[in-house]
Amino acid sequence: VVSCRLQVVSCRLVVNPELLAYTSQRASRRRTLPKTFRELDVWTKAINLTTLVYEFTAEFPKHEIYGLCSQMRRAAVSVPSNIAEGSARGTRRDFRQFVKQAEGSNCELQTQLIIARNLRFGDPTKLSTAESLSIEVGKMLGGLSAYLAHEVQANRSGQPNAD
Repeated sequence: VVSCRLQVVSCRLVVNPELLAYTSQRASRRRTLPKTFRELDVWTKAINLTTLVYEFTAEFPKHEIYGLCSQMRRAAVSVPSNIAEGSARGTRRDFRQFVKQAEGSNCELQTQLIIARNLRFGDPTKLSTAESLSIEVGKMLGGLSAYLAHEVQANRSGQPNAD
């Protein structure tokens, strides 16, 4: 008898009103984003996640090189790439749209990590680390998206320093 543990990672974002209020308070105190994407913690963690995914998928069976391996690598690369591209756009609204795309790619990666676990591909320790890091990146992207949404809304209200 072979036992298998299935860990489900959810991409559903549940917003805690207290956390949202805290985020709004922080946003009102500090209304500027870093000057470049390289200064964003979420971008740095997403780069680390991408590197880890490449290391993890290098251990996949050869017949998966154009299958799950390729899909995971593309999804992982998409996360920091969208953050970088969005930060270079001229508006916070555009930046937020790219952050939302990064969130989608991160959820795609989480799904693929579950599939890799079910198929018993790669090192289980690297897999668990990648899952944890992906969840952390997802939370950070959610926070950045909420911050940018607040900035866009503030601009609609005529407040300074927003898009």
